Amino acid sequence: MSFHTIVFDFDGVLADSVDVKTRAFAALYAEHGAEVVSEVVAYHLAHGGLSRFEKFRHFQEHLLRRPPLTAGEEDDLGNRFRTAVFEAVVAAPWVAGAREALERLAAEMPLFVASGTPDGELREIIAGRGMERFFVSVHGSPTGKGEILRTLAARHGFAPGRMLMVGDAATDLAGARAAGTAFLGRVPAGEPNPFPAGVPVVAELWPLAERPLHALPGVVVPP
Repeated sequence: MSFHTIVFDFDGVLADSVDVKTRAFAALYAEHGAEVVSEVVAYHLAHGGLSRFEKFRHFQEHLLRRPPLTAGEEDDLGNRFRTAVFEAVVAAPWVAGAREALERLAAEMPLFVASGTPDGELREIIAGRGMERFFVSVHGSPTGKGEILRTLAARHGFAPGRMLMVGDAATDLAGARAAGTAFLGRVPAGEPNPFPAGVPVVAELWPLAERPLHALPGVVVPP
């Protein structure tokens, strides 16, 4: 026996698109000065799997120290952000080994995406990149990673312990732990590791393309 399924985060795991969104956040808050931009970027990078709208709310209340955003203000920020990133994310290069991993794994088991990108936008990006064929379904915000994983387990009859989440942020790990699934982190070479000691990580996705899962260091494959 082995894993029933693998669920992938998107930005920084399948597409090398984290920098695109980092630049977009910096541009949105540039009018508030360099210090604010620096804190915005730091928070964004530390909370990679979090919905952009949750980040907007955090910046508004805890960084700018202003009244909560209205629905209209949130929509405006969201639209400006989407305009800045959509085409660039569609065109972003693959994380090394990601396409090859999907080619191999999609023939072996059902695959899914769980991302902090808004659900409708995520579907458009996946379609724009021609990636639909790899996945049974894709899931974005506002639903959190833990809830997505629990829903997939219930809907498809997966045992949580036989599900593997692949992510690049602490929020991905938190979602996996909340749902009781296994986890594999992606940390680019030379970048700081956001995960606690003992969490298995890879720098690229070639190991998922070239090795059986039981050969990945630290990843426990169910018996």
